[in-house]
Amino acid sequence: MENWLLLTGIVFFAALLQASTGFGFSIIGTPFLFLLYPAHAAIQINILLSLCLSLIMIYPVRREIEKGLLGRLAAGSIVGLIPGIGIYLYVEVEWLKAVVGGLILLLTVLLMVNVTIRRTKGRDLLTGGISGALTTSIGVPGPPLLLYFAGAGTAKETLRGTTLAYYLLVYSVSLGLQISLGGTGQEVWVSSGIALPALILGILAGQWLFKRMSQRLFKRMTYVILLFTGTYLLVTSV
Repeated sequence: MENWLLLTGIVFFAALLQASTGFGFSIIGTPFLFLLYPAHAAIQINILLSLCLSLIMIYPVRREIEKGLLGRLAAGSIVGLIPGIGIYLYVEVEWLKAVVGGLILLLTVLLMVNVTIRRTKGRDLLTGGISGALTTSIGVPGPPLLLYFAGAGTAKETLRGTTLAYYLLVYSVSLGLQISLGGTGQEVWVSSGIALPALILGILAGQWLFKRMSQRLFKRMTYVILLFTGTYLLVTSV
């Protein structure tokens, strides 16, 4: 019962962040789910709930999707999904968390000192590839996208709509690969069902907040999310 209360609290807060910023569910939710569940179960719970979130939110933001960018991210992710599932099956999660956490912190510091990134089609593809690998390996596609779009100064509306559509695609493929190659368990599906009402409430609260958030506040929240995630991944990998 205590774990379920913690689960619903984590999911509500992560969904609120996702709905208000376009990021946050996996970035915030997955590290805390690692505290409650074995690594593979935590990753699959995160992916299932992220799929539900994307399905619920995609229709209202469909006009914010930049279709060319979405296509390039999706194409790049296909290349990254295969090595990612190999990492999921065979590499120690703690090692991967340390590497990802260190990279997130380094790149976030660069963004905070106003290092800018120019968007190109090649970089769109590369970002999608890295994101795809992180999705199948640890269920967290957001950091490369968040770093790339923050560095490029992408409008929050475009960011939210395009990433939601991208998540819908990449999470579906990732979950299929994980289940077919690594299996699943009852705990994953029961826990996801229990957390679903908290997910919906978090989405509603986040959508209310999104309409009242300036681009400047959005950028600051982005940095906070990234710094927290990088630090947490490093600390929990020791």
